[in-house]
Amino acid sequence: MQGDSISIVGSGHTPFGRLDALNLEQLIVMAASQAIEEAGIEPGQIDAVFLGNFNAGLVPDAFAASLVLQASPALRFRPATRCENACASGAAALHAGMRALQAGAARTVLVVGAEKMTSRSTAEVTEALAGAGYKNDPQESGLSFPQLFARAASEYARRYEDPLPAMAQIAAKNHGNAMHNPLAQMHREVDADFCNTVSDKNPVIAAPLRLTDCSLITDGAAAVILARSQDAGGYAREVRLRAATQVNDFLPLRERDLLAFEGPRLALAQVYEQAGIRLDDLDFAEVHDCFTIAELLIYEAMGLAPAGRGRQALDEGIVQRGGRLPVNLSGGLKAKGHPVGATGVSMHALAFRQLTGQAGAMQCPGASLGLVFNMGGAAVANYASVLEAVRA
Repeated sequence: MQGDSISIVGSGHTPFGRLDALNLEQLIVMAASQAIEEAGIEPGQIDAVFLGNFNAGLVPDAFAASLVLQASPALRFRPATRCENACASGAAALHAGMRALQAGAARTVLVVGAEKMTSRSTAEVTEALAGAGYKNDPQESGLSFPQLFARAASEYARRYEDPLPAMAQIAAKNHGNAMHNPLAQMHREVDADFCNTVSDKNPVIAAPLRLTDCSLITDGAAAVILARSQDAGGYAREVRLRAATQVNDFLPLRERDLLAFEGPRLALAQVYEQAGIRLDDLDFAEVHDCFTIAELLIYEAMGLAPAGRGRQALDEGIVQRGGRLPVNLSGGLKAKGHPVGATGVSMHALAFRQLTGQAGAMQCPGASLGLVFNMGGAAVANYASVLEAVRA
């Protein structure tokens, strides 16, 4: 991130889960209203609105940006824009908000991420999400995302070692972490043995991926208020976006090595450099575990372990709650839930709460520096942020 520094000064977050009583508009309004209230501002102070929302036919609200204005009559006539970049739509909205501030087009920005998914069947959701894959190659066009990441797990086993035991550890870790997150969709602790065993309760979804290797179909929304850091001194709480990067890779699988995770690796390397930090400086990370094999590959892209040895980060306890760099204290997409357009904003909202001491039972004691990594598609749209506590 170049130019003026940007800060988060407020957050909002609905529960994640099957929220039958709430439609997309209500989810958006709930998260936006919470963020405005926490920031302690009047809605009329907001200069621009950005919404992260994938949709792809999941709901009929194809023109959702102005739904944010329903949070307050004072938002009427504010510019509002929907941002879409697959599962990184939330981070795309955040970046758009930052650019508006850096360009001097706004002084205060509201960013919301939202998705309503559970009103569709699992098959319909799978088909909608598959639209984020490459469609101009017959060998790829029919792949669902479970099938795509199953291919990654199978190739990992062929090239390195069987990743399934490590993937089971990741699932168990994130389910355990979600027990401390009252907003998470799943509050059911499972152990690694259960996750590593195919059973009626843990069936194969796309071989070798099991149910416990897959993130959830979820409803939910999250929001943050952004301000230029030079203007943020009057807010009760402030977390500075010390660095933020975006790296997009080719969409066709045939043009890249999926296991290399080159897009994530480059986005993370760039964000460390821009922030002027090393990996060891971080206190926690929220990363994109759409499937457990993705979190394993992200460990390697982060620099926690060499290629093919991601399990070391688990075996050595580094990424566990209480470890040197706990990953997904929220429960991650695996157990917190994955309302696609909301995910990137949720990560930043919960990192803001960690860094301002508001994370409750999820709290990482003394956290002052956090990492967020949000990914769209299979390592295609890659967003990394380093967030720094300023004032709690």
